[in-house]
Amino acid sequence: MATLNERLVQYKIIPVIAIDNPLDILPLGEQLVKNGLPVAEITFRSDAAEEAIRLLRKHYPTMLIGAGTVLNEVQVVSAKEAGADFVVSPGLNPNTVKACQKHHIAIIPGVNNPSQVEQALELGLDTVKFFPAEASGGLPMLKSLLGPYKQIKVMPTGGIGKSNIHEYLSLPEVLACGGTWMVDKELIINENWTRIGQLVKEIVDAVN
Repeated sequence: MATLNERLVQYKIIPVIAIDNPLDILPLGEQLVKNGLPVAEITFRSDAAEEAIRLLRKHYPTMLIGAGTVLNEVQVVSAKEAGADFVVSPGLNPNTVKACQKHHIAIIPGVNNPSQVEQALELGLDTVKFFPAEASGGLPMLKSLLGPYKQIKVMPTGGIGKSNIHEYLSLPEVLACGGTWMVDKELIINENWTRIGQLVKEIVDAVN
């Protein structure tokens, strides 16, 4: 069975989804699967996240599903019980990391400086999210950050789109990039599933 990192490398792009109506995840999930990107990070920025993860897991059991913006142990438990494969957090909170370790679910915490990378290593992690990527200095900052820490793998997220994703993916330490443009919230609200499908196919074709 492929590890989480192996699956992230395979997909290269992680759609970061903010959803208000949990039922919207089904037509959205259909477009992701149909267009070659059976992976989603559903953020806990809304109350719909847990139910959306549950629905996606039920209807697309082989999808790789992450729970994003997880901030505490309560959300860790909710994410795992709903069927998430892994957790993503915006920052590095040792309590959240330890909660994930306690409940046996992988976590990719957000970091953007050397101290946080070392803290992640101290907690036994080797995969982190560089966040917010562009606002933190983008590719030059990431390259500088990776210099002393060749053992870590990274999922940059924040400000990444069609114009710069190839530059990030060209770094050997980068597993995949998180992005929102192909699952833009306005497209979801307007139920523009066809357009979402087109954008997903475009970027899948581009990175492969």
